[in-house]
Amino acid sequence: MKQTLDNPKRNKRTAKAEKGIALLMVLWVLTILMVLVLSFSFMTRTDTYATLSFMEGTERKLLAEAGIERGILELFYRNANKDQAITLEGGEVWRIDGRSYKDQIGGDEYSVRIVDESGKININTLSDTNSDVLRNLLKNLGVPEEEANTIVDSILDWKDADDLHHLSGAEDEYYMSLPTPYKAKNADFDTLEELLLVKGITAEILYGNNEKKGIIDLLTIYSKKSQINVNAAPREVLMAIPGITPEIADSIISFREHDEIKTAGDVGIPTESSRYVTVGDSYIYAIDSTGIKGNSKTGFDVRATVIIEGTNNYKYLYYKSPA
Repeated sequence: MKQTLDNPKRNKRTAKAEKGIALLMVLWVLTILMVLVLSFSFMTRTDTYATLSFMEGTERKLLAEAGIERGILELFYRNANKDQAITLEGGEVWRIDGRSYKDQIGGDEYSVRIVDESGKININTLSDTNSDVLRNLLKNLGVPEEEANTIVDSILDWKDADDLHHLSGAEDEYYMSLPTPYKAKNADFDTLEELLLVKGITAEILYGNNEKKGIIDLLTIYSKKSQINVNAAPREVLMAIPGITPEIADSIISFREHDEIKTAGDVGIPTESSRYVTVGDSYIYAIDSTGIKGNSKTGFDVRATVIIEGTNNYKYLYYKSPA
């Protein structure tokens, strides 16, 4: 009789236990399903944002490329109309001194800057007779004089054909002693980035940092001229020309705001500086274009260097995207 009474109690306890296990299994299944749903939602949201970001990035890139093409078009227009005695409103030629021009496409925009390469210091035409320009530039940008002398002399040694080094320069014996040895090139530079191989040049000096400007935007390897075009030179380059004071540099930039310099006498360039300067275009231009989407604070940058050949031909010498 006692055994008969115990069975219902045991059955009830077993049923309760089974219900508890079932409840736990249901809760676990629900938890797993919630995790899966949240993971899927997160993945979908991530993919959506990635797609939108890619689309906006592509649109900014295309805007920047449109700016490059606009710059080339304006260069053709400039070369055909820069000597016009009378200029109609809206038909002004674009200047080649790095000032920014903007235009809109729908609700988006691009900004374009053009600099004649002859307004920069050509490291391939650098010699003992004109190297003071680069030396002054380095010192003006905060490079100590001893380091500036090392850099200038080493650049001259890097590209000359002999194995004799300047007072502060370097030839094969220095470069072959480095942890990763190599030899001096003994030829012209093919890119400005090649300067990083030269004794004394650091990434900070070449590219700059948050506190000071680098030299890469002030140098060129493309201009065929050893002289500096004062119609295109940035203030830093003007200030590096022997005899050019801050007042003369500001006078040159002020004059360029409303007219182009035809002769060195237009802006009072000293006689001692005249052998370093020129006023004519080189027909080789650096074009920097930035594509900006809507009200975005960031843009896509493209840099190109082109040579204008005749009235309707041009050729890319350099193209970097993104820049």
